[in-house]
Amino acid sequence: MIKRSIGLVSVLISLMLAGCSEDWGPDQHGAAVSSQQLEGQWLLINYWAEWCGPCRTEIPELNALDQSRDDVTVLGVNFDGLQGDELIAAADALGIGFRVLSVDPAERLDLPRSTVLPVTYIVDGAGEVRESLVGDQTAEGLQAHLKRLGR
Repeated sequence: MIKRSIGLVSVLISLMLAGCSEDWGPDQHGAAVSSQQLEGQWLLINYWAEWCGPCRTEIPELNALDQSRDDVTVLGVNFDGLQGDELIAAADALGIGFRVLSVDPAERLDLPRSTVLPVTYIVDGAGEVRESLVGDQTAEGLQAHLKRLGR
């Protein structure tokens, strides 16, 4: 009876811990974005759409930042909720080189639904949203925000 109770407690603890490190869902190519991959990383969560001119302007800047920093990960989210082949085509058309999440992390991070685009959220390594930036960003400007926030 004691062994059975200990086993049940172990299973419950494992399930609770698994819920805390829930994965982020697939990227635009169907590859899993795991919590382990992003653990401790600062994130730039960028919402974009094909019809958004400023989004198109900032994509190369976000690509550059994503390539230049090992301690910061850029993740895109399509504002219109595109999925599958449509998401791949839209990301390719805009030249997006960073990962695009197929599952919107707004609920996970308690992000408000923005009425304007682009919007970029800076999330620290502990998962806390530190800043919300509206409008197109530059790699240099984002670097300055990160530095000011201690990254």
